[in-house]
Amino acid sequence: MRVAIVTESYPPDVNGVAHSAWQTARHLERRGHAPLVVAPAPPPGARHPRADGPAPVVHVPSLPLPGYPQVRVAVPSRRLAAALAGHRADLVHLAGPFVLGVRGMAAAARLGLPTVAVYQTDLAGYARTYLGAGEAAAWRRIRAVHAAADRTLAPSTASAAELGAHGVPRVHLWPRGVDTTRFDPRHRDARLRRALAPGGELLVGYVGRLAPEKQVALLAQVCELPGIRVVVVGDGPSAPALRAALPGAVFLGRRTGAELARIYASLDVFAHTGPYETFCQTVQEAQASGVPVVAPASGGPLDLIDHGRTGLLVPPGDAVAVREAVRALRDDAALRVRLADAGRAGVAARTWEAVGDRLLVHYEQVRDARAGLPV
Repeated sequence: MRVAIVTESYPPDVNGVAHSAWQTARHLERRGHAPLVVAPAPPPGARHPRADGPAPVVHVPSLPLPGYPQVRVAVPSRRLAAALAGHRADLVHLAGPFVLGVRGMAAAARLGLPTVAVYQTDLAGYARTYLGAGEAAAWRRIRAVHAAADRTLAPSTASAAELGAHGVPRVHLWPRGVDTTRFDPRHRDARLRRALAPGGELLVGYVGRLAPEKQVALLAQVCELPGIRVVVVGDGPSAPALRAALPGAVFLGRRTGAELARIYASLDVFAHTGPYETFCQTVQEAQASGVPVVAPASGGPLDLIDHGRTGLLVPPGDAVAVREAVRALRDDAALRVRLADAGRAGVAARTWEAVGDRLLVHYEQVRDARAGLPV
């Protein structure tokens, strides 16, 4: 099968939409299919991660995302339609369609190609956070874009239900995979732990964007707990304010690859605070790394955490609940071990290979439905 994957953002090591697109392309190659990735051009002088990326890749003009100069966002270009036609695609995969993806949808329609649209970003939640309004407009945009696709894939049961409630048709579940080789407890590093917690403190980590919708400031009360050292990994526009709001926390900036895996595995507790996650890949990576997780009881984490068995869920936006969950884990080493072991077992089968094979079934069903075959 010849599949064109259109992703709104770049690069894959700092953005979940692009990361999922790259993993999809790699899996298609492994299974003998022919992927094409259409992605925003990297910054001038940047090296494309060709060693672990799919091939071929067509870059379209791009601009830096405001507040995140390392993330590139595509600008609509005629190059997209030419790439789809030149690839002789059988199907178009739209990763997080919003701007470039809408152009991809239109180009696919002109070529008579089926489309699969992957819902990955809670745009309505972002509108609520950044603008204090605009939720209804965001949902109108989401509904219009996804209604034009042959099938929409949602990463969690919560996001699938929300899409359905807002009138998006033909929604199916497709979760995200995790690299269980890269993210593994064996990468725990005693030297790194001593550097981060010279007093032997329990390491409580957050990994992700530092932006208002992530609500990382909820960790302020965790910083006040005796015997705790908070470690923050990531970058974004909220970084300066968070450095002031989280006294004593260690800010490591953006980390990727093997270095990120080493940090994950060296934590004692992983705490996620954002309530608008359609999936929450970092929770899954922490679980694969053998780290007990605290996360909001909303969105994607509801699929990833069975409260009290594979992690702890807390009410969204509740700083006291986050603090008390971390306190409970600080004071109960046996509980940390039980949650870590069960969490890791829970993600063991969620490899990108397994998830990629599920995606191929969606592709085949969409293609067959277009051809009038029974699905």
